[in-house]
Amino acid sequence: MKHPFRFVSIVLVLVFALVAQASAQLVLRYADGSPNRGTRAEALEYFASEVKRLSDGQMTVEIHWAGALLKYSAIMDGVVSGTVDMGTVLSAYNPRKLSALSIGDIPLATSDPWVGMRSMYELETTEQQLKDSLMNQGLVYVSNFTSTGVQFECTEGNEIRTVEDIKGKRMRASAVYGNVLGDLGANMVSMTYGDVYQALDSGLVDCLGSYFYTMRAYKTYEVISTVTRADWGQLMGFAIAMNQYTWEDMTDDQKDVIRQAGSSMVDHFAQLQIEEIEVAAKSLASGEWGPTIPVTAMDETERQKILDATTKYRDMWIKEATERGLDGQRIWDRYLALVQKYEQERDQDGYPWER
Repeated sequence: MKHPFRFVSIVLVLVFALVAQASAQLVLRYADGSPNRGTRAEALEYFASEVKRLSDGQMTVEIHWAGALLKYSAIMDGVVSGTVDMGTVLSAYNPRKLSALSIGDIPLATSDPWVGMRSMYELETTEQQLKDSLMNQGLVYVSNFTSTGVQFECTEGNEIRTVEDIKGKRMRASAVYGNVLGDLGANMVSMTYGDVYQALDSGLVDCLGSYFYTMRAYKTYEVISTVTRADWGQLMGFAIAMNQYTWEDMTDDQKDVIRQAGSSMVDHFAQLQIEEIEVAAKSLASGEWGPTIPVTAMDETERQKILDATTKYRDMWIKEATERGLDGQRIWDRYLALVQKYEQERDQDGYPWER
């Protein structure tokens, strides 16, 4: 005769095992302000899939897109308060609180996505003063995005070839780049990126300081006549951040998963962006997307004048960081050394996906 109590015991053991397994899973709620499309969205999904793979399914990242939970301007506070565990934060919305990230928004000569993000990743994960600065805000750095280099999209008769051409132009650009263009004589117009197509079409703006990947996403090639390839710096105060207490509650193995996934995403996103840049530049020039848009490289002498105009913003970052108790000059010098390190690695060995 079968023992009914034995059968019940087995069932209870299985139930408890399933409950224990479910309770061991860690679900991380993630807020992003953009729609689920384009190379950055693909990179963020890659990050989530890597977290799941590396943890054998015990950790998942639940992404909420397009500001469904929090708009970009509210994501930092949402992560700090625990409304979400993780999110995409931009230093431009909170430059003082996120001064540890805003170093990545200072234009450099390089606009290489892999060099830039890899330098930022190493700086933010190894420079204790920057880690402490973010921790004081209730945040932990996880990984980095990039805008890629700034280019100039202009309507007919408004092309920018020299610094002198910037004077008097009605322009839209982000963060420090907008400040520099204003210093060079542009009349800056403030608007969200969702409004730039109409602004170009109506003549509200003459030119954009923009990026190759946004030209396809926002179809601005339909309302412009020229693109000047300036390859001017890149916005990298653009990161994945985690709630400090969520981070501290995780095991060392779980933290390792997040670190590995964050590092892998840098390489993956860089590859996507570099490929997208070349596709966009060729498609514009060939007319593959519709109108033929000439893409002209800015003369190096003129490009250097724009880089020189950014020097005061570098000095401002160093000064303000020092006033907040950071060793601003040392951190800046280390950042430049990391950029040089990864430029040399790229030149000697190629990109990781080419090796």
